[in-house]
Amino acid sequence: MQIKNEAMLITYADSLGANLQELNEVLDKHLQGVVGGVHLLPFYPSSGDRGFAPMDYTQVEPAFGDWTEVEAMSQKFYMMYDFMINHISRQSPYVQNFLELKDASPYADLFIRYKDFWPGGEPTQEDVDLIYKRKPRAPYAELTFKDGTSEKVWCTFDEQQIDLDVTTDTTKKFVKDNLTFLADKGASIIRLDAFAYANKKIGTNCFFVEPEIWDMLKYSAAVVAPYGVTVLPEIHEHYSIQLKIADQNYYVYDFALPMLVLHALYSGQVHRLVHWLEICPRQQFTTLDTHDGIGVVDVKDLLSDEEAEMTRESLYNQGANVKKIYSTEAYNNLDIYQINCTYYSALGNDDQAYLLARAIQCFAPGIPQIYYVGLLAGENDIELLESSKEGRNINRHYYTQEEIEAEVERPVVQRLFQLLKFRNSCPAFNGDITIEQINTHELIITWKNEGDEAKLEANLLTKQFAIFAAADAADFKKVF
Repeated sequence: MQIKNEAMLITYADSLGANLQELNEVLDKHLQGVVGGVHLLPFYPSSGDRGFAPMDYTQVEPAFGDWTEVEAMSQKFYMMYDFMINHISRQSPYVQNFLELKDASPYADLFIRYKDFWPGGEPTQEDVDLIYKRKPRAPYAELTFKDGTSEKVWCTFDEQQIDLDVTTDTTKKFVKDNLTFLADKGASIIRLDAFAYANKKIGTNCFFVEPEIWDMLKYSAAVVAPYGVTVLPEIHEHYSIQLKIADQNYYVYDFALPMLVLHALYSGQVHRLVHWLEICPRQQFTTLDTHDGIGVVDVKDLLSDEEAEMTRESLYNQGANVKKIYSTEAYNNLDIYQINCTYYSALGNDDQAYLLARAIQCFAPGIPQIYYVGLLAGENDIELLESSKEGRNINRHYYTQEEIEAEVERPVVQRLFQLLKFRNSCPAFNGDITIEQINTHELIITWKNEGDEAKLEANLLTKQFAIFAAADAADFKKVF
């Protein structure tokens, strides 16, 4: 199914109901017209990181269901699947075969072996210092082979996520085989997870390494193009990278919007938000919340350091049940540049502020993605957080079907559904955008498409807003 200019739900297979069958029931019963697409977070067998350490892309985790349920979803919604272009599970058949056969393994070239990559087999301290890394040491895991020998291989993230060498023919075939399989299984978009880490090169920071990273992007896009499928590189970093990718006519993420909207709502000032809406890519997916935390690094130079710090501090002061410690190593937080909190709780569980945030997202350039917890205006799950000591679990509540039945009746959720249905069905959003800053606190965003028009008028200080629409050049009517 082709991508539609309609809101996309982000969810795990077992978060809106216990499995894919129950998720399909929830979609059919409650979300028709509310969302037009589904980003189904990794549903493959996995050994860690809530699915992001995949073992086999051709399989559905049996606890979730099977491919018939995934493909049934793809008949009704445009779908996004994940492909971890940077790594594969340590428990995957590929790594296990490598451990068994070492150099004789057909998968020996899948991995970045320190002995082959670094002169002398080890990086210098200068090399290590240069790497954009997620650990306080060189990024490696130690593998022990059946013959009793051991060696280091590149490992950016968790010990269960062994990095791939994207430069070899073996890995290119692995990428091609799996991308074509997923394209054939109903994907509309394949998200290239941890994309900027994929290429490693001595003398660089091994993050978004140019020009090699462009070759990887072009290769991946070309593989799925015959299927009518597109790719979406996932990158958290300086906004200029997103602009650069968008200039090459690829879809990108707007990861800057979450902090910019929080800044506007906390400060009551619209100028930083207005500036970004004017310059941001048009072919993008917007977010306020995802399965990870609220990204801070993405707004570098869009907010001053002082404004970013004010926004962070305001989140902890004004947010509901959120503490700084939840975003630290004490709660296994890999990324100090992310804040672990639901978006609803970040706004103090304030219905009016939350609906304004979503209205801004719906009127921002791009297609809105809404995380399942955000779709139900979910509060921080302190119980799950404390039981797991995993910071990101604060925003990963498991909803039963009974809970969903109750949550969808809340006025804030009903209003949000109404807003999303308007966004999905109004033809104006297929046209051109105008952003006006009226004064320090107020903005107007207008979309026009021939005779259709939609307008958001908002005051970020008072949190008051209204949405008006006109069809076929008729008079404006307040619709929200």
